[in-house]
Amino acid sequence: MFDRMKEKKKEVRVVRRIVLIVALVLLLVVAVAGWQAYSYVTGALEPVDPDSEEVIEVEVPIGSNLDSIAALLEENGVIKDARIYKYYVKFKNESEFQAGSYGLTQSMTLDEITQSLKTGKVYHEPLYTINVPEGLTLEEIAERVIAEKTDYTAEQFMEQVQDEAYIDELMTKYPDLLTEEIKGENVRYALEGYLFPATYPVYEENPSLTLLIEQMLDATKANIEPYQSVLQEQEKSPHWLLTFASLLEEEATAKSDRQTIASVFYNRMDQDMPLQTDPTVIYAMGEHKDRLFNSDYEFEHPYSTYTNKGLPPGPIASAGASSIEAVLDPNQTDYLYFLADSEGNNYFSTSYEQHLQYRDEHIGN
Repeated sequence: MFDRMKEKKKEVRVVRRIVLIVALVLLLVVAVAGWQAYSYVTGALEPVDPDSEEVIEVEVPIGSNLDSIAALLEENGVIKDARIYKYYVKFKNESEFQAGSYGLTQSMTLDEITQSLKTGKVYHEPLYTINVPEGLTLEEIAERVIAEKTDYTAEQFMEQVQDEAYIDELMTKYPDLLTEEIKGENVRYALEGYLFPATYPVYEENPSLTLLIEQMLDATKANIEPYQSVLQEQEKSPHWLLTFASLLEEEATAKSDRQTIASVFYNRMDQDMPLQTDPTVIYAMGEHKDRLFNSDYEFEHPYSTYTNKGLPPGPIASAGASSIEAVLDPNQTDYLYFLADSEGNNYFSTSYEQHLQYRDEHIGN
């Protein structure tokens, strides 16, 4: 009897010990799970990458609700977790987001992203901007933009845009834009004409050269993409388009009609005539000239459209959107010649005789 009671007490102690151990394990599991959940939520409330400077274009369609917007932000890598963002927005009692295109970064806080979507503006203000005017060559961008607005020298920029390994890397990153044509035998610079003229936001004091270059390439890609189907139908390439557009950009004046100038070039090519556009000679000679002489027109070079028919091997400058559009939507004319006076007025003609008459009347000898 006494032995049985003793055994019973022993069993109770064992059971209690087991229960205590199980309870401690459960408490530990709950504590660990709670800590993991807390860490996950806390992390999801922070910027994806506080040091990121890459601008991510996010298009919020009209009629989007919070669920779809949150999913879109997560899909584009702007936030870490769509569900956490939804709860955060509801907790903050935010609403009335606006449709539109947003340039967001992974360094933005959830509040900054929310304010951007509410106001229709990018709440994360850039430290400064870099403006690339239309019609600049790669060397001019290096000297007038990069050297003046950043801590990099023109030489450092030119070294970067001529680095073969970097060019190959870019061709992999932008396969539809940067084709083998940019490595043509007579092409002076692979990226000439591919850095789009625009104003670019800079979100940190010392952005890398690759970031600046790829921002410009992104803009070129965005401006070319709407015409990809047209180019495919015409069996033309982005290189052809940018080369043609660069001629319009260099010939254009403040009052010029790019679509009519484009028609002149088309008409001359249809009649197997050289384009004879002065900016190609200046580019070929590699130095700025206010005026060309007869001997200059005889300068033999692949880029000269006086000594060669058709387009030059590649772009001679960075063309803006209006020049790109004019190439694919030219006016229908019979013009074969044009010239501009000192005030930027253009005079188009169908015959060489008429062209000479305009030259005498508006330019002189």
